[in-house]
Amino acid sequence: MSKYLVETFYTCTFKVKHFLDKIDQKELNNLEQRDDGEFEVIDIKIDTRKTKSLEKKQAAKNRINISEVKVDNGGAQVENKSIKNSNFVNKVDEVINKRFSMPDRRKGYIQKATIGDHKVYLHTGEYEDGKIGEIFIDTSKEGELVKALMNNFAIAVSLGLQYGVPLDEFVSAYVDTKFEPSGKVYGNDRILSATSILDYIFRELAISYLNREDLAHTPSIGKSDGTNENEGNSFEENNQLIKIVKDMTSKGFVRNDYKRKLVDLSDIRINLKGKK
Repeated sequence: MSKYLVETFYTCTFKVKHFLDKIDQKELNNLEQRDDGEFEVIDIKIDTRKTKSLEKKQAAKNRINISEVKVDNGGAQVENKSIKNSNFVNKVDEVINKRFSMPDRRKGYIQKATIGDHKVYLHTGEYEDGKIGEIFIDTSKEGELVKALMNNFAIAVSLGLQYGVPLDEFVSAYVDTKFEPSGKVYGNDRILSATSILDYIFRELAISYLNREDLAHTPSIGKSDGTNENEGNSFEENNQLIKIVKDMTSKGFVRNDYKRKLVDLSDIRINLKGKK
């Protein structure tokens, strides 16, 4: 008999597809009452987990099987709800154990930096929505054993990201780790020093993909001009060109500063005529 109750709280993002013969306001208002939709779970995130101790007698009394409950009035509704809930739980279990593979052709960026006398190359790969899904780490002046360990460590982190582990968890685990090489960082405009290679890598990823300005050593250039953030947000929402640039460029490379790094070529004319 179980002695403990473990409750896990999830945040679920899902979508429901309905195929309609016609579209009008009445059909749209009654979508939630329809039971012919196709349910698809998009993303699952574990929020919190609580553990409670149970007494033997209380645990035996509180175990109620929903499928065995008999209701005289509205019994069909209870049965339908139990079936829907079981289907939802099955979908959640499938998504938790599902790997979201990277697209064959993907965006990303390469950051070169020097820590002490050691050069570090960080390669990233992104999903279509700009979310990071993989990393590669190349180092110089290291033996084959260290290079192999770093490569396999990057593969392990990439697999964790593709199975839904938040980047925040890796950042909190590896930032401020201390081992050699360490010291001043050259080649990165936001990070001036690092206590280790892992500290540098996950600081860079946190700044580029999580907007963690608290981990940067220099202020963001895009926010130092004193402009109103609300005006900038409205500008990006209304500018179709900015939206196209977001879809085409790497989120980690521009660090969400699309407006400053966008080059306007509308007034430039190129003469394609050959010389005579």
